Amino acid sequence: MTTLPDRPNTALLIIDVQNGVVESSHNRDDVIANINTLVDRARSEDVPVVWVQHSDEHLPRDSEAWQYVKELVRSPSEPLVHKLYGDSFEATDLESLLAERSVGRLVVTGAQTDACIRSTLHGAFTRGYDATLVGDAHTTEDLTEYGAPSPEKVIAHTNLYWDFQKAPGRRGGTVSTADVTFTPAESD
Repeated sequence: MTTLPDRPNTALLIIDVQNGVVESSHNRDDVIANINTLVDRARSEDVPVVWVQHSDEHLPRDSEAWQYVKELVRSPSEPLVHKLYGDSFEATDLESLLAERSVGRLVVTGAQTDACIRSTLHGAFTRGYDATLVGDAHTTEDLTEYGAPSPEKVIAHTNLYWDFQKAPGRRGGTVSTADVTFTPAESD
């Protein structure tokens, strides 16, 4: 559906699956395996795969913590977006990279659920994109000591509320890795 004209394509977005971000994240290995499954499928279907990498005082650029996990390997032809804020669109070239590829629909994976995933989903949605969250391909760390719910509840709640997101001309949605399609449904 997307409100972006002449943008029929879908892209797989992989957000911040970096050593320092996911080292103690909930269900880390399964989430990374699911992302790898989606990367393989996207590549086999000629769907753009876009990688996002965060840096800040806790993730200094070029540090070991800043590096993507070794289990995920970006092809040199796949764009890498460097960001400083939670929303992957904010002060980055993500929008222009997606426009060049005629992308109006995003399939979103990565970390952390309660920060960069949510920010990017909302950023995409307000910019006119359809944004599908892959419910078993995002994760977060345990922040209960700061008053947050457990990671399982943060993930479950995000999956639930994003499944019902819609606005004029665009929609959200949550699917499992097994149910991801990179071709929009006929009703789109």
